Amino acid sequence: MHALSLGTWWIHVASVFEWLLAMVLIAQRGSRGSQMSMIWLSAAMIPALISAMAACTWHLYDNAESLRWLVTLQASTTLLGNVTLAIAAWNLQRDAPVDMKVKG
Repeated sequence: MHALSLGTWWIHVASVFEWLLAMVLIAQRGSRGSQMSMIWLSAAMIPALISAMAACTWHLYDNAESLRWLVTLQASTTLLGNVTLAIAAWNLQRDAPVDMKVKG
């Protein structure tokens, strides 16, 4: 755990929990209002969570070369997460009430 300072660890871990909490709250709100697009948004956040956990795991083991594959996993799940979040955002905008849609 020498690769990161205590402050940096705090930010990494807090960010992972914050993202997880956001996923849960978005899913709950979607369930309450029967908004499938909100539930899909929560599911679309999973790859980014996996990416963050991969980064934290790699750092936890002092960036060990034997775990270098975690860097590839992180990059792949970041790309996948960006794509799924873009699709979820488009889906949310498509399902939004007319008075809330972005005009352009």
